[in-house]
Amino acid sequence: SIVVAGQEPLTPAGLANATPQEQKQMLGERLFPLIQQMHPDLAGKITGMLLEIDNTELLHMLESRESL
Repeated sequence: SIVVAGQEPLTPAGLANATPQEQKQMLGERLFPLIQQMHPDLAGKITGMLLEIDNTELLHMLESRESL
């Protein structure tokens, strides 16, 4: 599972039960705080750009923070 402070862990089962749009929302909610730590002024724009990537690749990025 993918854990971001202050949020419920994101699990594969949780994602599997969501629609593609809900999956993007869930991933975006986890990506934004991580991006904000690195690039506070551009977090919204960068997160939006990353959300155009395939969900599988986004999951990999969240699991392996170095790839962000």
